[in-house]
Amino acid sequence: MSASNDDNKSTLGRFWGWLRRPSAGLAVGTLLVVGFFTGILFWGGFNWSMEMTNNEAFCISCHEMEDNVYQEYRETVHYSNRTGVRATCPDCHVPKSWIHKIARKIQASNELYHHFLGTLDTREKYEAKRLTLAKNVWKVMKETDSRECRNCHSFEYMDFVEQEKRSQGSHEEAIDDNMTCIDCHKGIAHELPAGIIGVDGVPNMGN
Repeated sequence: MSASNDDNKSTLGRFWGWLRRPSAGLAVGTLLVVGFFTGILFWGGFNWSMEMTNNEAFCISCHEMEDNVYQEYRETVHYSNRTGVRATCPDCHVPKSWIHKIARKIQASNELYHHFLGTLDTREKYEAKRLTLAKNVWKVMKETDSRECRNCHSFEYMDFVEQEKRSQGSHEEAIDDNMTCIDCHKGIAHELPAGIIGVDGVPNMGN
């Protein structure tokens, strides 16, 4: 009986010792679980922050955007049309794919810097920089094969028969010459800089 009691005490002692000093495996497991849920919370918070800065309301919260390009955009078919399908600021200026979206968000930090610096805080300052700003956007769109345009528009699904003769010929020429949307469609959502000819003429200032 005494031996049995000693065995029970020994087993109980080992159990309490295990509770007080978890094994390395249990410690690693706990860290993994904690890390997993911490990662979920971080990822969720990060994505939430990304989406909060990826909508039209946020884009025009800076008066430089609201007072200038947003007012121009409101007069275009991308803002209001017979079908009610709209392309908002991030649809045209923020990539959908994760890697490219992150790169664009990092780049946008420079825009915030200039906002607080007051670089474009008047209409006159904005107009003075319009050509430079436009060329920067055109350059990026040229390099990405007008990636954001192609989220909605694709040569593959165009019904040329339904297009006007001029559009039909231009699009067929664009396919043959491996052109991209921005080669011809400058000024389709915003006013062109002074002296630049857009879609109604010859787009001669794209490069």
